[in-house]
Amino acid sequence: MRIKALKEQILLKKSFLCVGLDVDLEKVPEHIKDTQDPLFEFSKAIIDSTAAYTIAYKPNIAFFETYGPEGMKSLKKVMDYINENHPEIFTIADAKRGDIGNTATRYAKAYFETFNFDSITVAPYMGKDSVEPFLEFEEKYAIVLALTSNTGSSDFQTQKIGSKMLYEKVIETSTHWEGSDRLMYVVGATKAAALKNIRTLIPNSFLLIPGVGAQGGSLSEVAENGLSEDVGLLVNSSRGIIYASKGEDFAGAAGKAAQDLQLQMAAILKNKNYI
Repeated sequence: MRIKALKEQILLKKSFLCVGLDVDLEKVPEHIKDTQDPLFEFSKAIIDSTAAYTIAYKPNIAFFETYGPEGMKSLKKVMDYINENHPEIFTIADAKRGDIGNTATRYAKAYFETFNFDSITVAPYMGKDSVEPFLEFEEKYAIVLALTSNTGSSDFQTQKIGSKMLYEKVIETSTHWEGSDRLMYVVGATKAAALKNIRTLIPNSFLLIPGVGAQGGSLSEVAENGLSEDVGLLVNSSRGIIYASKGEDFAGAAGKAAQDLQLQMAAILKNKNYI
């Protein structure tokens, strides 16, 4: 998908919502567990109920990998369903891969060709030769972990290297890599205050912002500090949407939760004169 198409979808749907598909079979409704492929059936129902309000889906690969070959078959079905029925929706493999050379290329081929994702999250710890292989694929994107909201993020990401924090060094260095025009960055929603600084480093890059909803991130703070000239945000909500209900009405509840966020986003976009 070209980035221009993603920007068009944001304005068309008046939304910068990304729905995370963290499908935990211990949390899905009982009647779904009885189906032949509960991972797919749950995901399909969520997709059908939220597609009108979202511009991106982010399957968390671990929740499929944990079931081995059958889980990966379910992931393939989920991706085929999205791409066949909603080709306009941007897809993110939440895989956090990070290795060099041929290994990185194989990861890229797996998720960009076999599963047909538009993008993948990557860990930059091993440097440019662990990220650049993902950028060799036309119209595909790598989303670099920059400043995350987990407890251990301060172990490395905010440590000083000279006058800069490590996450700042990662961002600045990555902008010089081959294909860097197709880099996006992960910034946790609970780090909203740092977004102003991040926007001085990468004013036009898209940011994937997890943590709004169940993790306590503030949508208004993220928007205030993180919006770019072209919006430039993919704000993710996973548990707050897909587990809005554990009953047979789970799909409808998910759709309502997604719509509630979309309406808030539409109001923000209108207030900021994007629409």
